[in-house]
Amino acid sequence: MSSILTPLIAVFIIMLLGSIVQKLRLLPPDTDLILNQFVYYIAFPAILLIVLAETRIEDIIQWGFIGAFSLAMVITYAIVIVVSLWCAPKQQAVAAMRALNATFGNTAFIGIPLLSLLFPGHKMALVAASIASLLSVFMFAFALVSIELASRNKQSTDHAIAIMGNALYKNPIVLGSLIGITLSALHITLPESLALVLHQVGNTSSPCALFAIGMVLAKALRHQSFAKMFSLRLITELSLINLLKLIIQPFIAFGLLKLFGVEHELLIMGVLLAALPTAASVYLLADRYQINANGSAQGILYGTLVTFISLPIIEILLKSTG
Repeated sequence: MSSILTPLIAVFIIMLLGSIVQKLRLLPPDTDLILNQFVYYIAFPAILLIVLAETRIEDIIQWGFIGAFSLAMVITYAIVIVVSLWCAPKQQAVAAMRALNATFGNTAFIGIPLLSLLFPGHKMALVAASIASLLSVFMFAFALVSIELASRNKQSTDHAIAIMGNALYKNPIVLGSLIGITLSALHITLPESLALVLHQVGNTSSPCALFAIGMVLAKALRHQSFAKMFSLRLITELSLINLLKLIIQPFIAFGLLKLFGVEHELLIMGVLLAALPTAASVYLLADRYQINANGSAQGILYGTLVTFISLPIIEILLKSTG
């Protein structure tokens, strides 16, 4: 059995447990929102901050990894935008949402626990997931600007740079990562008690995040009819998006990581992070703007299930190149 299946099964079981609890309504209706807010605003910033703060700045500034991972996302995003606008030229917001679904992987909510289980005790696993999460946030902010510009009232005077800046400086993942990188660069060691608190709080992020994803997906799909969930048009669209997200993007990432001379173990981490399914936060954004929300929720579910086939295959191919 592929070594990646064990952590994948653990990830899926926690998500499934969240879905079952949501279906049975064992917890208050807004539990998923509260868990998401806790993870997003407290737990993830805490674990990213302390992991980066305790890592040498030389290990964090992996320019080859940063450049390759970023370019893989940008290239995939551009492919979806071009194809989507070619099919429907006037649907810029929908094109941006599709592109985000095809590029914004779950590098935090699934990537951090998956790499932690796959590379136990290997600090670079968390560093790689942290860098990928930070880069993904910038892609998320870019898509947010595109959606905002396409959806807004034409009389609005907000500038695109202002929208993106506002989205980034208020993002707790960005703030936690930047504080951690700054502490590492300045060689500042946090007091042991504070470091312990950050570790303890941060360690709750993975199970809470996965549980919340399960609850979000169960809630999003609750009112979907069978015919609507499995229409030919929707299945075709979601299959193409997940093909790009789960196969094409990691393939591009592999080529770029090789080209940029990234060392083998970090290359494996980068490809696996690029091959993760779409993050649940994409559905939250789609729901907020009422743009392809149901398709986003179903795409996340389909992509997560397909990952049980695609990730082990990618892991086997990566091992064969070593």
